[in-house]
Amino acid sequence: MTGHRPPGVFRRTAVAIAAGALALAGVIALPATAAQADTTAKGDVIANLWEWNWNSIASECTNVLGPAGYGAVQVAPPSESLKQSNYYWWDVYQPYSYNLNSRFGTATQFAAMVTACHAAGMKVYTDAVINHTAAQTGTGYAGTTLTNKYDTPDWNPGDYHTSADCPTSDLTIQDYSNLTQVQNCELLGLPDLKTSADNVRSGLAAFLNKQIALGVDGFRVDSAKHIPATDMAAIVAKLNTTTSGAAPYVFDEVYPGSTPQPSDYYGSGDVLDFTYASKMKSAFQGNVSDLESLSSSGILPAANSVSFVTNHDTERNGLHMSYKDGDSYKLANLFELAYKWSTPTIYSSWQWTQSDQAPPNSAGFVTDTDCSNGWNCLDRDTAVVGMVAWHNAAGSAAVSNWSTKSSSVIGFGRSGAGFFALNNGSSSATYTFATGMADGTYSDVVDGGATTVTVSGGSASITIPAKGAVAFYNSSYTCTVGCDGGGSGGGGSTVTATFDEYASTTSGTNVYVVGSLDALGAWDTSKAVQLSSTGYPVWSGAVNVPINTSFTYKYIKKDSSGNVTWESNANRSAASTTSALSLDNSWNVANADATDVTFNEYATTDWGTNVYVVGSIASLGSWNTSDAIPLSSESYPTWRKLVIVPKSTAFTYKYIKKDSSGNVTWESGTNRSYTTGTSSGYTTSDTWK
Repeated sequence: MTGHRPPGVFRRTAVAIAAGALALAGVIALPATAAQADTTAKGDVIANLWEWNWNSIASECTNVLGPAGYGAVQVAPPSESLKQSNYYWWDVYQPYSYNLNSRFGTATQFAAMVTACHAAGMKVYTDAVINHTAAQTGTGYAGTTLTNKYDTPDWNPGDYHTSADCPTSDLTIQDYSNLTQVQNCELLGLPDLKTSADNVRSGLAAFLNKQIALGVDGFRVDSAKHIPATDMAAIVAKLNTTTSGAAPYVFDEVYPGSTPQPSDYYGSGDVLDFTYASKMKSAFQGNVSDLESLSSSGILPAANSVSFVTNHDTERNGLHMSYKDGDSYKLANLFELAYKWSTPTIYSSWQWTQSDQAPPNSAGFVTDTDCSNGWNCLDRDTAVVGMVAWHNAAGSAAVSNWSTKSSSVIGFGRSGAGFFALNNGSSSATYTFATGMADGTYSDVVDGGATTVTVSGGSASITIPAKGAVAFYNSSYTCTVGCDGGGSGGGGSTVTATFDEYASTTSGTNVYVVGSLDALGAWDTSKAVQLSSTGYPVWSGAVNVPINTSFTYKYIKKDSSGNVTWESNANRSAASTTSALSLDNSWNVANADATDVTFNEYATTDWGTNVYVVGSIASLGSWNTSDAIPLSSESYPTWRKLVIVPKSTAFTYKYIKKDSSGNVTWESGTNRSYTTGTSSGYTTSDTWK
């Protein structure tokens, strides 16, 4: 919640920040001092998985964020909140109690998510709603019923600001330039906690310390500008150290306005930089050449801020960009990761048509994230993952070799650690850049290493795709913390190998890759690399392997008891170069016996419906619609996917549609037929019938 209503503010009867009066049993640990992010540290990128449920976040930490080198995950408010029939997204900013059973999952699932993210090398920051409680009475997600908004399980009427503190007749903020109103009156009717009272400060700290005890590493404080800076500092002073022994990292939401100022809150932590996001929108909807003066454009100091391109408020009210801005939006995020400034955040959430629209849910409870159906998972985009690795490798190296080629094309280096160029124009552009990089051939992390850039005499001729970017880095700057994926810079010792394996499984069974390299477990199945089932029945994962190296590998299945099943075919073989490689395989189909068919199906669909291919052979699901292969909608209305199938084989197939409830619709007519030969690849061109 921004706390200051910008132009076009959307309808919200309440948006808040969960505070708390759950006193912890036992002795309170020594208070922690205010923490700030180390902007020179590697692995500091925050993935803001906004309103994902706890199980989905745990999976994303394990399978995507940790391997990609993200440093932390930011999650939605974990407390119980208002539950109403429309299940609006902003219900979670109306706390009903500090019970950790919420619309995102149970308290047990929340704790398991924190543990899973820690195991993946990730810190966890929660959205802390501590300025106010719910404006609307009713029943919450854990069953709490409120009949008086000033009387909750955690607070009594005397714990809120009253007419003695707020000068307006209805207790609401009417003048956002009046500091007393901003901090003592109610924001949109949300009961405003009297944070000057020590018992309120202690109750809020107890709620946050309850999360710290479960492993939470820090907090994004919602509506912080509505809490006096002295009160905020006093609350932070009551926080315990985290389970790692560090002070919790706190970053405050202080929407810019005449009062108070972001700098007022530097004593309690960092501050989210709304001006930075506004500059991104201005540049990427205007001239990116303006970014050369970004550091002197009025953005907050790097040492005191957290940058972002958009958030849940500002993408809806038009203040900042959103996923609806397409490639320019992604480019802004790539720039944020490339430019040396403050702690960067990458925002992933769901697609929406109305500002109040709830995330995909079942009776209000948020369902598992499906990145191919209704969610916008920017955190796992190939270019973004590549730039996270680039960001980590560049570390604290200063911006250098800035070059403005046009209003749409810029490039800059990081003092020999890496080079980045972007093109916000509508057609490709080729320019020669002075990179500051050592001579050599480098992999482009933006396309996952599919192309390379050659630097000679410190310069490189680079062709940048329309609405695209090119980036490469020097392996001598490769980070040592949280940098397991995302591509490899030229001249380095490793390169990314992406494994995609078609394998149908039963519940509780997972697929792994194991092989002759140490990175693949050296044939030790206990060290095999687990693949992600996100694109089931295709299992995927990225592994850093040595460059210019031949290796053998194979896929295995492990059930819930740890029993191992090997593929029946001979060991597979591959060889790396200096570019990233992709290995597409199918269970029990040996490399020598395999070819591929790229299925192209022209099919229009309703929102939430996807297209699959299923057929008579095992690699097409053996007519089992549960094992049908999901096609990509990237080129909609053409749906496309490369599938590994046996050579010299005749088979039949058909396309199906599945809606968000899993209902299957078959195309009409007889089964399609196809016969492969001995060539390395084939393509179909079909239309839904």
